[in-house]
Amino acid sequence: MNGATNQSYLSSYLDSLAGQRQLSAHTISNYARDLQELTSLTQALGETWEFAAISHFHIRKFAAQLHSRGLSPSSIARKLSAWRGFFEWLAEQIPLSSNPVEGVKAPKRAKPLPKAMAADDAIHLVASVNPLADAGSSMALCNQAMFELLYSSGLRVSELAGLDLRYTRQDGYESAGWIDLDAAEVTVTGKGGKKRSVPVGDPAIKAIAAWLPLRQTLCKSDQADHAAALFLSERGSRVSPRVIQLRLKHHAQALGIGSNVHPHMLRHSFASHMLQGSGDLRAVQELLGHASIAATQVYTSLDFQRLAQVYDAAHPRAKKISDK
Repeated sequence: MNGATNQSYLSSYLDSLAGQRQLSAHTISNYARDLQELTSLTQALGETWEFAAISHFHIRKFAAQLHSRGLSPSSIARKLSAWRGFFEWLAEQIPLSSNPVEGVKAPKRAKPLPKAMAADDAIHLVASVNPLADAGSSMALCNQAMFELLYSSGLRVSELAGLDLRYTRQDGYESAGWIDLDAAEVTVTGKGGKKRSVPVGDPAIKAIAAWLPLRQTLCKSDQADHAAALFLSERGSRVSPRVIQLRLKHHAQALGIGSNVHPHMLRHSFASHMLQGSGDLRAVQELLGHASIAATQVYTSLDFQRLAQVYDAAHPRAKKISDK
């Protein structure tokens, strides 16, 4: 089978896609482009190479070459799918020992690193008074207490919204989370119903203490859920995760920090800063309430990324290399 025969098989396969499977012209054009990529990679092995001689090893090599060229994992996966279908069809035309594409997978998509703030920026965000609001108003004090606690304890926004002033169990209601100011800790119920206790830093304790007198005047609900809530809305009901998200976003905008700040960013910042300071991955896992250490390991990448940025900016040899 020479190059012309190879091309003949490709043409016959594309004709079968149009005639038997009745695929659209646009879809067939995409198949043709992906199969032409296979032809080019095969020809690079030598002029006499035949499709029937392509092995599992060759397909893995082709996928690696595509990856090295910068093709995205999704593009490589699409090409592998097109090649797999072609070899399935080719096996009906000529003897093949196996489909060489079977078992070959595209590289995994790189997971984006969590967006964490620098420590100074995180502290500025949670400790600063909103310049557009009355610093002594109930909502301003509530916001500062919530933001300080988010960063202090690395809570999920749902965990923060679910916090009660103290453990409560009455009228069929039972606290999912609560704060103990004397012990300086919060107990929350995370994913999978798993409870954990997390320390609360002094700035957060002080912010909550400043909020509590106004909370007492604002709390008017007779429902056990709302009456027990640590953080309240303007109407005196339990604050929702969505309201917390919007308040933090507006607070960040007022401080000129940006429009994409969200509660989970403070959780990421907490984890990253804790890991930088302690180096104890297991402890950070427990503080975050991750069931698997794998979910926490992403912060080691985040930490190294920041170290690499500092290195590139400060090391004389790094500067020389980057200037070449």
